[in-house]
Amino acid sequence: MTVHEEIKKYIEDNWQGTLRYKTEDEGTLLGMPYPYSVSGFGDVFQEIYYWGTYFTNVGLILSGRVSQAKNNVDNMIYFVNRHGFVPNSNRTWGLVRSQPPFLSLMVRDIYDVTGDKEWLSECYNAIKTEYKFWQNERNTPCGLNRYFGHYEDYAFLSERFCTRLKIEKPTSDDMRREYADAFHSGCESGWDFSSRCGLMQHHYAWLCLNSILFGVEENMAYFSEELSLGEADVWHKRADTRKELMNKFMWNEEQGAFYDYNFTENKKSDILSLAMIYPLFFGLATEEQAESTVKNLAKLELKYGLTCTENRDDLLFVQWDYPHVWPPLQMIAVKALLRYGYTEDAKRVANKYLEVVGLNFEKQGRLFEKYNGTDGEVSVTKEYKTPPMMGWSAAAYLFSDETVRSL
Repeated sequence: MTVHEEIKKYIEDNWQGTLRYKTEDEGTLLGMPYPYSVSGFGDVFQEIYYWGTYFTNVGLILSGRVSQAKNNVDNMIYFVNRHGFVPNSNRTWGLVRSQPPFLSLMVRDIYDVTGDKEWLSECYNAIKTEYKFWQNERNTPCGLNRYFGHYEDYAFLSERFCTRLKIEKPTSDDMRREYADAFHSGCESGWDFSSRCGLMQHHYAWLCLNSILFGVEENMAYFSEELSLGEADVWHKRADTRKELMNKFMWNEEQGAFYDYNFTENKKSDILSLAMIYPLFFGLATEEQAESTVKNLAKLELKYGLTCTENRDDLLFVQWDYPHVWPPLQMIAVKALLRYGYTEDAKRVANKYLEVVGLNFEKQGRLFEKYNGTDGEVSVTKEYKTPPMMGWSAAAYLFSDETVRSL
């Protein structure tokens, strides 16, 4: 059996071990009506996490486990109906913020398989509710959206933020509040933490978030048409408005890439990040924008994959910076490249992920949360030791394999 065959068998053998089922709240754990997928082993990541579930579902569907992927989505719908949004995780502390809103994509993936319009109608109403949350609770003066959160113990969160980033603790209450808000913003983004928005992350309209919300608007237009609701034009108009704002505030013509936007200081971030690929993933970039974005990928491409940010001396060098290679971002990049016809680039990125996973599986017999793009090792940062995972790591492997075999 080849290493590749061993990895695929390992994934197939371990999906069942990532299922949990708890219908009632117990301690800090929030119950859900259906079995749900966790991404870790042992004591690590034993909750369902919002954005990670999108990628897990891609893997489950590729493995023929559509019913479990639907269970995961139905649990998300339950959370929206119960809380008005999808929490960060099914822990009580997850209720203070959400995560990147991939729910509409998860719904579309399931609907593409089942064609169940009655179920889609239930999902449509829930996504509407979630969309209102993002528009009402995460809006900014520039018309675009940010990541944020709600928690009153600013001293505690500020200290956690400084500990994670290894920076000096603030001495004023105002700065403690700023750091606490920045902590929330980074955690809700899923990129916890990155240098791409500096320390004041809550002052930025995030490129990835607004690309995702554009995708929500376009998906809802499609769902409206499928359900004959007559609301497609409203959703398309919202998507068009967002696209205009993103081009106005986030597109850097000189650099040929999209950047995060600081709405407080009215300026773009100057750190190139792999978030620039999100507009291609969701199809909002023009052909010309896509071409220059793909050229810029060379600044982020390492021996073993695409890293999160360009390498600069002023980085914080935290886990969503250079030189880390994260499985979900490889999947997003490959899908984005395929969408715009860059098949050779997509195949190359997919092969790099297959290679780095195989390299480490041969040595340790496991998949891991992330990898080092320069040396191919299991990436260890100053924040915490890289844990073994299934979740998006397994899903990205199956997706990369499927991509390479189909091209």
